[in-house]
Amino acid sequence: MDKSRALLLRLGIRSTLKGFYFLLYALQLCLSNDEYLLSVYKTLYVDVATHFGTSRDNVEHCIRTAISNCWYKGNRKLLITISGYELRQKPANGEFIDILYNYLSEEG
Repeated sequence: MDKSRALLLRLGIRSTLKGFYFLLYALQLCLSNDEYLLSVYKTLYVDVATHFGTSRDNVEHCIRTAISNCWYKGNRKLLITISGYELRQKPANGEFIDILYNYLSEEG
């Protein structure tokens, strides 16, 4: 979890955002079972929402806000570097989680 936390902070996603904690937990779930990547909205968000006592839609919204924070105010260059391909626009939630998951898996 420490590598995930450090990565989110390096990307410019601050721990003052709920989405920071939702992403942290979502990455932990994905790293323990990559099946979550196949069903982000229907499974991953539901499990994150249950853990934090909130709704799936709130999880989706807060993660989207955190991604926007990274893209517009944070370290966009680092995100593009770790993605391994050119990002011409802000990634969608599932794509962002997949990028971070693959980076953290490689770093192992």
